[in-house]
Amino acid sequence: MKIKRRDFLKLTAVAGATAALTGYNSKHSGMNALAATKNGGKTGELPGEWIPTSCQGCTTWCPVEVFVQDGRAVKVRGNRYSKQNEGKVCPRGHLSLQQVYDPDRIKVPMKRTNPKKGRGEDPKFVPISWDEALDTIADKMMELRKAEEPEKFCLMRGRYTYLRDVIYDVLPKVFGSPNNISHSATCAEAEKFGAFYTEGYWDYRDYDIDNSKYILIWGCDPVASNRMVPAMIKRLGNALDRATVAAVDPRLTTSAAKAQEWLPLIPGTDGALALGIAHIILTEGLWHKDFVGDFTDGTNRFTAGADVAEADFAEKESHGVVKWWNLAVKDMTPARAAELSGVDEQQIFRVARGMAAAAPNVAVWMGPGAAMQARGGYSGMAVHALGGLVGGIDNVGGSLQTASIPVNKLNKDILKKHQDELAQKHTKKEKIDQRGRLELPALSKGKSGGGVATNNAANGILNKDPNEIKVLVGYMNNFVFSCNGTDRWEDALSSVPFTVHLTTNASEFSMFADILLPCTVNMYERYGFLKTKANRYATCTLLRPVINPVWDVIQDETEFPFLLAEKLKDRGFANLYDCLVEMYSDPETGAKPTNSKDFTIYAMKYYTQPLWDGKKENKGDKINGWNEMLERGMWNSEPYEYKKHWGGNFKTASKKFEFYSETLKEALTGHAEKHGVDIDTVMEKVNYTARGELAFVPHYEAPFRHGSKKDYPFEFVDYKSRLNREGRSQNSPWYYEFKHVDPGDVSNQDSLRINPIDADKLGIKDGDKVRITSVAASGECVARVWEGVRPGTVSKSFGQGHWAYGRTATDDFAKSATRGVNNNTIIPWELERLSGSNARNGGHAAVRIEKI
Repeated sequence: MKIKRRDFLKLTAVAGATAALTGYNSKHSGMNALAATKNGGKTGELPGEWIPTSCQGCTTWCPVEVFVQDGRAVKVRGNRYSKQNEGKVCPRGHLSLQQVYDPDRIKVPMKRTNPKKGRGEDPKFVPISWDEALDTIADKMMELRKAEEPEKFCLMRGRYTYLRDVIYDVLPKVFGSPNNISHSATCAEAEKFGAFYTEGYWDYRDYDIDNSKYILIWGCDPVASNRMVPAMIKRLGNALDRATVAAVDPRLTTSAAKAQEWLPLIPGTDGALALGIAHIILTEGLWHKDFVGDFTDGTNRFTAGADVAEADFAEKESHGVVKWWNLAVKDMTPARAAELSGVDEQQIFRVARGMAAAAPNVAVWMGPGAAMQARGGYSGMAVHALGGLVGGIDNVGGSLQTASIPVNKLNKDILKKHQDELAQKHTKKEKIDQRGRLELPALSKGKSGGGVATNNAANGILNKDPNEIKVLVGYMNNFVFSCNGTDRWEDALSSVPFTVHLTTNASEFSMFADILLPCTVNMYERYGFLKTKANRYATCTLLRPVINPVWDVIQDETEFPFLLAEKLKDRGFANLYDCLVEMYSDPETGAKPTNSKDFTIYAMKYYTQPLWDGKKENKGDKINGWNEMLERGMWNSEPYEYKKHWGGNFKTASKKFEFYSETLKEALTGHAEKHGVDIDTVMEKVNYTARGELAFVPHYEAPFRHGSKKDYPFEFVDYKSRLNREGRSQNSPWYYEFKHVDPGDVSNQDSLRINPIDADKLGIKDGDKVRITSVAASGECVARVWEGVRPGTVSKSFGQGHWAYGRTATDDFAKSATRGVNNNTIIPWELERLSGSNARNGGHAAVRIEKI
């Protein structure tokens, strides 16, 4: 289903950005799954086949199968071979059908004809050929090479497959730029911070729900989001019959609605509540002694307010529990924790004792709500430390790491071979997100500047610090919408001379682009592979085309770099082309790629080869060859081994689970020495209050707030809907039709949930239009008066409020009029600086609510 340029121009006779991007003919039978087909009859009446691929609607990354009839995708289910989702899929999988057949997708390459950039400026895009688009990009990049300033090229990555190495690593590094910026810090880097500086594991955790006797869900909703959704949907009912489920969240999540305990804490007080629970477990002698250890004489010396001698306690699998007590826990009595968090004191006792009684089969499920705060790193540590106290770390019924997925890695030797002197020198320059500076440690895996500070890239671009960005390429991203402080991103992108956006739909980011390149929809039209885990199994799952591309599109991660490499080679810079051809040959035949299609398949075969070639034991499914791998669509590992890291095998500085984090102490010391200051100075610069050794233990930090309590009396709670396909489903009519599946929400409106107590004081009734205002911005939405949100807080689902993306997502695309308000416009710009994360939780977004 290609569209000729001449036909495209006929279809876009109406002036303005909307017409230029759409070109949709409502009578086009290929866009209607129920239309008559060339074979006669309707699609639903014809035979078809189930073809495996993968859903990327969230980071669960489910193996799925799509039912295809007469070349059209009509139904989705989980992959029959999957031990990760066991053949199930959540609503996001089904919503994807409306994305691939979205009439507002970009259909051909486009270029900007209006040089002015800014919100409300019509880019006046016109269609161009692929050659013109790629030639223009190559010319702009060669200008940087000739001026010996390749660092002024920047690659920004949103969601990805693990073919990301090609565009994210090889392209910028061979070209000579340090500026490859990932979206990762918008998701959960602070959450990973909490696990790494206690357990030594920088990743999302798996949870052994089948064997849990107590499940403490903290700051997330596992049946709606947070990385094992179908598995949790299937298991929650059984878990409620067998175990106690408690949910800590200011709003009544789906999980909280089903749970035996809902703890609606004040946003940002997670650390206080976690320490209050720990205080009870320690003072009552309820910790799991097989993991933590015990006093040498068996007498419990943990008494409120009293210091304990470290020599009196003999630890086993943990390190520093007495130091933690002395520094942070001894004074956080249940009464104090209740006062700070707003959770009833008796409920704190009940939860603490219930967890201890179920030990060690306790899953403390820590989500981004507990950690993605301006001062959330230590809250994440405190919540994860509870799992250590009850022995639920790396244990039956608790939180787990992951079995290995033995895929091939990027060949760094080949990459370095093709870096010329200019590239070798300039890739060592400072990155545009300023990670690793004194005030922004971004301490991924213990390294100063080892992480990413996605949302700070806007400041770097705006201030041309450490350098100007002249050529910017973004793919599968929309940072103008997905990062808080959206006005900074609008200003930043307005300042970039030349921007390329590889995307499916014209989003807010696209409105600042000079070239738009139409790309495949991940689940239906592309190749790739993903690594994920759930239910003790690690999984490698493939994406593969299940239908022919609906429009004239390319794969962003592989085809774009290859096609661009050809153009750069024509201009005298062959390094990138030579590197790609050498690195990614067909592992079966040794053939070198000669076009972008072959290159994509060879790259996927190269990475996944150990899973299907049978040459080495891979500790998982036995697959006989590439064709079988493609037919199955996935590989499962053997089950994860319990207690794999017990016995001194945790990847921390002490080799144990750390209540006193020697790992964080080393990281902060290294960062301080790098900048010639002490650690207290670092803590001051990163906006934390801890001084001295308190900086090395999980502890409570008072929430950081933008706006006075008088002027902005409510805390704003952002959450992710089970219908949000990475924020890309808002142009799908089903998204609005079924929005009521989220507790307290209403279909076809952008709902702001407010407690009846607060609504009565403000004279607001259910269904009233209201204005929500922070120190950053204002917006209009509809009040939903509902008991399922803590008084003093208001909550709203992320996703609505687009001023671009398509005719369904926006109120008036041509006029940049929004349908509701974007949460990230309301939430002021802020970071959790120790990890580099976006701060989108924890009450720092203070707001006032007014009836319109």
